[in-house]
Amino acid sequence: MTDRSEQMMVTALERHEIECFLVLAEELHFGRTAERLVVSRAHVSQTVKKLERRIGAPLFVRTSRSVGLTPLGQQLHDDLAPHYQAMGEAIDRAIATARGLSGTLRVGFLGALWGNLFGAAADLFEAANPSCEIQIREVPFGVGQEPLRSGEIHLTNVSFPFSDPDLSTSAALVSEPRVLAVSTRHPFADRPSVSLEDFAEVTMLTIPTVSSRWLRQRAPLTTPSGRPIAQGPAVESMQEMLALIAAAKGVFPLGAQMKRYYLRPDIAYVPIHDAPPLEWGLVWRTAAETPLLRAFSRTVQDVAEQSPAA
Repeated sequence: MTDRSEQMMVTALERHEIECFLVLAEELHFGRTAERLVVSRAHVSQTVKKLERRIGAPLFVRTSRSVGLTPLGQQLHDDLAPHYQAMGEAIDRAIATARGLSGTLRVGFLGALWGNLFGAAADLFEAANPSCEIQIREVPFGVGQEPLRSGEIHLTNVSFPFSDPDLSTSAALVSEPRVLAVSTRHPFADRPSVSLEDFAEVTMLTIPTVSSRWLRQRAPLTTPSGRPIAQGPAVESMQEMLALIAAAKGVFPLGAQMKRYYLRPDIAYVPIHDAPPLEWGLVWRTAAETPLLRAFSRTVQDVAEQSPAA
């Protein structure tokens, strides 16, 4: 055996030895090191002694009361730590790539509730998948699913029922009661609740930039008994809608999340006691579905199950 081969055998360190050394160098306590590594104190001591024999000099100063690094131990720690971290990150990236979990996912949210859900899910997902980046942006009010079709975003939220031949949806992840947003000057503002029949007594704002199907699911033209509902001014943004409602120019049915995220002193959110809950889920372009999108969607579902809707 050549001198170089012997040197390589002597100096080649196994990963568990490096990990044991670095943890002990951080903890400076054999008991805590054993707990972190889920091994015995004797195993930690034996590993360190074996490593010191291979290095050829002490790495730690041990007394009955303390453990410290020798200058050589400090040097080895400073040299090894960044490489060990980089090695772990490289392995994580390789695993993520093998699973198809790498790259960037652009997520658009409509409504503050979904901004919070997507943000919390992104934090969890990126921590577990270092090779991935989740970019979150707000989807402008009333643009429908055009950002998905154009590729500006890969995933967003949508209210159900929803169907489109080129788009796929998740199951409903969020369910919230419906409320009628009215000016605090409106006669309905002090009521404990209203009914769908009461819509015959209001002026309903309209949103020309959304599909008529979506609009009629939220704001029908007639009450359940067939009474007409007056149509009011058109709006193109959430802020414009809230401003017109506050000015008593019209009303609009929304989700109960409004009471939590869009509370205003000039607007009352009155429960609609006979309206079905408003359900939300995820939507994406079917042709653009990827393992990354599917995995992040599962994380969003987990977060939604643990979060109050409104």
